[in-house]
Amino acid sequence: MTRRRAPLLLAVLVLLLAGCTSTSDDDPRPKRSRWQPRPGQAWQWQLSGRLDPTVDVPVYDIDGFDHPASTVADLHRRGRKVICYLSTGAWEDWRPDAGKFPKSVIGKGNGWKGERWLDIRRTDVLAPLMAARLDMCRKKGFDAVEPDNMDGYANRTGFPLTAADQLRYNRLIARLAHERGLAVGLKNDLDQIPQLLDDFDFAVNEQCAEHDECAALLPFIDAGKAVFHVEYELATREFCPEAKQLRMSSILKRYELGAWRAPC
Repeated sequence: MTRRRAPLLLAVLVLLLAGCTSTSDDDPRPKRSRWQPRPGQAWQWQLSGRLDPTVDVPVYDIDGFDHPASTVADLHRRGRKVICYLSTGAWEDWRPDAGKFPKSVIGKGNGWKGERWLDIRRTDVLAPLMAARLDMCRKKGFDAVEPDNMDGYANRTGFPLTAADQLRYNRLIARLAHERGLAVGLKNDLDQIPQLLDDFDFAVNEQCAEHDECAALLPFIDAGKAVFHVEYELATREFCPEAKQLRMSSILKRYELGAWRAPC
């Protein structure tokens, strides 16, 4: 009896240990070291139109919902790192999960058709919805995420949002991304860079040159973190000299964010 029981106990032990160490596709723990984009890396930002994968740059930023895993894999084969664009601070009426957002968290329009600000205080509602979106980015193989509309507290959202509310929410999004092995970028929200620098791996900025705000992004550069920057209204000769001096990754784009770009 003793000689037969020992192998049986050993087998049970092996099975238990295997169960403890196995992971499923839904396990949010990182499967690889997190990417850290560095200052000066060239990039392409395309959120509309048929994707052009041939732009010779090391970083692509594309819509997370619109593109399948095969697109991300193709860009990886071409030597690109790929950022997953998501709106985390605004509701978009065309997204496949739009019906999962209760009306109580949907506020005023943010100036773009079909988009309305979210009540970021309601993390009980938004955290699982955003976690599911980040799971999608991870499963598709993205390297990073660009969470958009992360400065609602500075806009007329329909909710009495405070700077403290925004800090809590932005840190929540950063933590959820990091738990999934994704790098995460701070979108705009310049005033809170000092508090959020340690939570984010890079920055994405629109029009800091037009508004004479690019110096506010220097903490990212000084920390060895990329600043992916776009202008719409200025000619490249008007913003590229400063952008190069600051080591920003700067391009000129049209508002629809199609394939066209003019790099510095």
